Amino acid sequence: MRYLPEPKQEHSAIAKTAVLLVNLGTPDAPTPQAVRRYLKQFLSDPRVIEIPRALWLPILHGFVLNTRPRKSARKYASIWSSEGSPLKVHTERQARLLRGYFDSQIRMPLSVDFAMRYGEPSIQGALARLKSEGCERVLVLPMYPQYAASTTASTLDEVGGFLRRARNVPEVRLVKHFSEHPSYIAALANLVREHWGQSGRPDMLVMSFHGLPRYTLARGDPYHSECQATARLLAQKLELAESHWEIAFQSRFGRAEWIGPYTVSTLADYGRRGVRRLDVICPGFVADCLETLEEIGIEGREIFLGAGGGEFHLLPCLNERADWIRALAEIVRQHLAGWVIESQSPGLEQNLAEDSPSRADSS
Repeated sequence: MRYLPEPKQEHSAIAKTAVLLVNLGTPDAPTPQAVRRYLKQFLSDPRVIEIPRALWLPILHGFVLNTRPRKSARKYASIWSSEGSPLKVHTERQARLLRGYFDSQIRMPLSVDFAMRYGEPSIQGALARLKSEGCERVLVLPMYPQYAASTTASTLDEVGGFLRRARNVPEVRLVKHFSEHPSYIAALANLVREHWGQSGRPDMLVMSFHGLPRYTLARGDPYHSECQATARLLAQKLELAESHWEIAFQSRFGRAEWIGPYTVSTLADYGRRGVRRLDVICPGFVADCLETLEEIGIEGREIFLGAGGGEFHLLPCLNERADWIRALAEIVRQHLAGWVIESQSPGLEQNLAEDSPSRADSS
């Protein structure tokens, strides 16, 4: 069948609007088998690996998928919680808090759900579920502050895959990025200030972003410049001198040159220089995951301390912070213009600030 089955049409039904938060993805379990399934989907995406298929797929299936899953599974096991993958747990909580935030503000039916680009819950499954609930309009919000073809555009590819199979397609909007959004920057700054208020200030703050191959810059990907903009705005908000912060890029994969400076080299260098205290924040991730908790929190710490550094602090991601949920709501609200009618609830933001952690834990 070329097209998916359509839900029954009800002429009196009220058309609903939906917000779909999309994050990168996670294996179902910290096991080699589950990691292999996840990596097969992830590394088969031509947006992620731009090497010609005829060259890359034999390498992927003949080498990478036979060696990498076991090593990666051990890393996932080191950060896996009793609730499951931290990335999935935080993203689901963010969706539930955002849904609760809007419940008292939106007069029209509004659904908020989440999906993963790779793994479960899938984008196409989430869109099918929203469509079956009568959602005629969908705002897709990739949870990547900085745009990259390998992340945001890949999300849109998957949305397009669903639309190609739908006979009655919903209206779709996409949030391309929010790298310079004032509320996002303010939430990051608040997070840093709170951490410093509790533990004092470091000698150096490193802002570590996920890396990309350097050739993506020459091909027109704006990711690098958007990371620079986020870092600059955050430093300005914190009133940091240029000598007290640095940007770096992590998660290098393969032998190709990636954009730099590399986070691992930066941490080792500060360790060799005997920096007494180093703080690291990962502004490109809005939910803690393998790349923050293990790559920076465990491996990065070992690199810095092993090279002779002093105190190492990894700041958490925004996760379920009340100011981040408010920022997320503001981003969504701007992109829902013309789709929804809002009501007034003056005490809502104060209630959210007081109840955010408990709401997330109880949901």
